[in-house]
Amino acid sequence: MRCPFCGNVDTQVKDSRPAEDHVAIRRRRFCPACGGRFTTYERVQLRDLVVIKTSGRREDFDRDKLERSIRIALQKRPVEPERMDQMISGIVRRLESLGETDIPSSTIGEIVMESLARIDTVAYVRFASVYKNFQAADDFDRFIDELRPGQKPEA
Repeated sequence: MRCPFCGNVDTQVKDSRPAEDHVAIRRRRFCPACGGRFTTYERVQLRDLVVIKTSGRREDFDRDKLERSIRIALQKRPVEPERMDQMISGIVRRLESLGETDIPSSTIGEIVMESLARIDTVAYVRFASVYKNFQAADDFDRFIDELRPGQKPEA
């Protein structure tokens, strides 16, 4: 593993332990050249996934990009980091188990929204506002009205 500080390719593993509910291995590494310490994660990847954007453009699936967008939606929400990691791992496993290597971005967005709805409704609305490209406050009103189907709007 290349050292992120000096670029040395001869780094040493100092500690390994299971992470993310035993679906990854966390390794603490040391670079003898510069003395830098850093952490890496090793995960099983069943297949290489390709995301088909709405424009038709194709790009490799990036777990880190998925994680960043979910972390932004859950920012300052009372959700434990372990729960978030479990949710992300579950989404990736679900995508890999679809049986397809080419996955539309809309499918990924729907799966993320479904997962967020079960964990935190505020994060769900935050993610939906970006995913569904809300342009005005009325878009939020309509979306939230859909979340409360049993209530009638006040006159």
